[in-house]
Amino acid sequence: MTPASPARLKSSHALEVSAVGLTYRTSSGSVEALRDITLDVAEGEFVTVVGPSGCGKSSLLKLILGLERATRGRLAVGGREIAGPSRGVGAVFQAPVLLPWRTIEENVLLPADVMKLDRPSATERARALLQMAGLGGFEQKYPYELSGGMQHRAAIVRALVHDPKLLIMDEPFAALDAITREQMAGELQRVWMDSRKTVMFITHSISEAVFLSDRIAVMSPRPGRIVAVFDNPAPRPRTFADLLSPELARLSAEIRQSLDLACAA
Repeated sequence: MTPASPARLKSSHALEVSAVGLTYRTSSGSVEALRDITLDVAEGEFVTVVGPSGCGKSSLLKLILGLERATRGRLAVGGREIAGPSRGVGAVFQAPVLLPWRTIEENVLLPADVMKLDRPSATERARALLQMAGLGGFEQKYPYELSGGMQHRAAIVRALVHDPKLLIMDEPFAALDAITREQMAGELQRVWMDSRKTVMFITHSISEAVFLSDRIAVMSPRPGRIVAVFDNPAPRPRTFADLLSPELARLSAEIRQSLDLACAA
C-alpha cells in the first residue's frame, strides 16, 4: 500500500509550527517536552530560539527535521506538512562532521550524492557556494588541512548545496572559542545576506541571537513553551560593536529579563 503524500497547505511561511506538543513515553511514565508551541517563520527570515538547557529546543528541531512526530499540533515546511525527513530542510549541528577521507568539495557534495541529484549541476553550485563562503581554492583540501572555523563554513555550505527551503542550525558555534565564534557569526551573517535562506537558529548566547536575528523567540524550561518573541529592528550588516548601542543593549536586556522570568516561574 502506497503511503499518502503529506497534505499541501496554502501558506506564505517557510516554516509553520502550530500548537505543537510533544510527550515522551518512558518506562516510568511520561515526560512532557513541549507544550503548545506556535511559531511561524517567513521566507528569507532569520529566527533564533534561545532558552535554558533542557527546555526542549533539540526536541523542537527533531520535529522540524522529521526525526520525531509531534504528539499534538501541526508542523509544515513550505506549506507541506512534515511527515518525515525532507530534502527541503538542511541542517548544521555543533560539530561539522566532515568525512576525513573526502575532500572539502566531496564533503559538500555528500547530500547531492545521497539524493542522487545531477552531479555536474551540484558541483557547479558547490563551487559557487564555497567561493561565497570564502573557501575558494580549498575545494581539494581535506578536513584536517582546514581550521575549525573553515570546517564549520564547509558544513554550512554542505547544508545549502541541495538548495533547501529551510536551514536549521543547532548551536553550530558552541564548540568554538569566543573569538572564532564571533568571526563565524560574522561569516554566517555575510553568507545569509548573500543567500537569503530561511534560517532557524538555536543558541544559548543572547549576544549571538541579537547579532544574527530578525526575531528572537524565548523558550521556558520544560515543558518548553515560547514565552516571548522579540523583533530586532537593527539594520544589516551588523558588527558586535553594535550590540553596545542603546537599542540593541535594551533588546538584550529584555531577552535576559524574559529568560529570567521564565526560569523563575
